[in-house]
Amino acid sequence: MGTASKGMIAGFAATIVLSIIMIAKGMMGLMPELNVISMLSAMMHTKPVIGWAVHFMIGVIGWGVGFAAVFNGLPGNSSVMKGIGFAVAAWLMMMLVVMPIAGAGLFGLNMGMMAPAMTLMLHAIFGAVLGLVFGRLGGAAAAAVTAE
Repeated sequence: MGTASKGMIAGFAATIVLSIIMIAKGMMGLMPELNVISMLSAMMHTKPVIGWAVHFMIGVIGWGVGFAAVFNGLPGNSSVMKGIGFAVAAWLMMMLVVMPIAGAGLFGLNMGMMAPAMTLMLHAIFGAVLGLVFGRLGGAAAAAVTAE
């Protein structure tokens, strides 16, 4: 199995975990204004099912393959730390580009002060799972061989 495939599997696992947390957050009524699927759907003027599909495509293809591609250049001594660092960089991009485009303001502050903290926590969890699964699949070794 290639490095990109391992990244996609890791991205899928991380997206599943993130999705479960997002659903649980919604069921508990925590920050209902922070609904990634609604934001994606609204940005694309489509139904939530398409928002979910795009959410998984971003997590699996965008972040999973992206992580595998840049793995060796990331700081950190473990695949988990590299995953968290990668996800924090993705969070920063989301806060500076995606949130303003979605109408949530810089760092999502139009949704309140908790938005940046909550999204950072979600990204860190995503990154930890991404790195853990990628490392367990031997992606770190494959990435090292690919880079040589």
